[in-house]
Amino acid sequence: MPKVSDWAESVPMSGIRVIFDLIAGRDDIFHLEIGESDFPTPAHVVEAAVASARAGSGYTDTSGVGTLRAAIADKLRRVNGFDVTPDQIIITQGGIQGVSLIMSTLVKPGYEILLPDPTWPHFEMLTRLHGAIPTPYPLDPANGFMPDPAQVESMITDRTGLLIINTPANPSGSVFSDGLVDAFVEVAARHDLPLLSDEVYDEIIFDGRSPANAFGKDPENVLGLYSFSKTYSMTGWRIGYVVAPKWLAPTLSRIQEPLVTCLPTMTQAAAEAAITGPQDIVGEMRRSYQHRRDLAVRLFKEGGIEVDVPGGGYFLMVPLAEGVDSKQASLDLVNWNVSTTFGTAYGQVASSYLRISLVSSVSDLEGGIGRIIDWYGATGGGRNLPG
Repeated sequence: MPKVSDWAESVPMSGIRVIFDLIAGRDDIFHLEIGESDFPTPAHVVEAAVASARAGSGYTDTSGVGTLRAAIADKLRRVNGFDVTPDQIIITQGGIQGVSLIMSTLVKPGYEILLPDPTWPHFEMLTRLHGAIPTPYPLDPANGFMPDPAQVESMITDRTGLLIINTPANPSGSVFSDGLVDAFVEVAARHDLPLLSDEVYDEIIFDGRSPANAFGKDPENVLGLYSFSKTYSMTGWRIGYVVAPKWLAPTLSRIQEPLVTCLPTMTQAAAEAAITGPQDIVGEMRRSYQHRRDLAVRLFKEGGIEVDVPGGGYFLMVPLAEGVDSKQASLDLVNWNVSTTFGTAYGQVASSYLRISLVSSVSDLEGGIGRIIDWYGATGGGRNLPG
């Protein structure tokens, strides 16, 4: 029988999917497991896609429709505070395909990829799929899940091929200070190391704080990763973009050709409508998510559980009793009719934490957090789990 490649064999299953698949079809669950907003995609975005489909769909430029890339350049200037040309923007099939494109272009088998712990599991999955070695650096829970740039720099070797940062972070919701972003940009530059700055939550930042904008600090060495999924509640549309240095963008565009040929015209029309249309909905969603964050923090505090207050993004980390297996806890909570994801799905640092979604409905948040607090009391924060 033919065999799959060693690289494919090494790719772990996403821990997020473990819970997602376990509760599939159940209607008795308070859903806190996945970053799926209860806001619908704005109506004018849907209508733009419908109009495009009716007008006829065909091939487009591999890097994306020119008017969309020009609109993104305007958005980056307006929201993120830096200038790029449309030629430096490559439209991708969601943020995940942008990461795959970057790794396909920059990463050689055997390279070490520095990535956060905890982090989005797809970073490790794609690293392994490209024959590279995931090299996690810790985000310290005692310091609000923030990294130490000096520690990260000490981990760089002659095999390091890429450094990844993520702010606001998934799963922790931590938001880097401007000084921390500067420090990572400087570390990467000192070692002539490409820096991938995952900023897909760039417009979901709370308390009036601004996006990281790492690309604007070093446009020769930094790649920016962005997505329409979170900002416009378009998770299922699968569209994002990479911002690249001028010297690298043509190669990324060339490599994109055999990966996807081009994105569907309807999806690109929807994205253009989102980014050029009314932006009131973005602020409305951000205010609603901040309200839900505040609600969640208050409910946990009233239940005797202190949590770190996330500065942005879709998620909040819930500490368990020290040493508790978060996967076992998350699986047991399904019996209490609430779904969460376990910290070990994101690495080892958060092995005794659960992640909950702040963009679930208010009723799911209130009901689910109530169940978690009851479970916490009954199990001693997971110390006394059955069997």
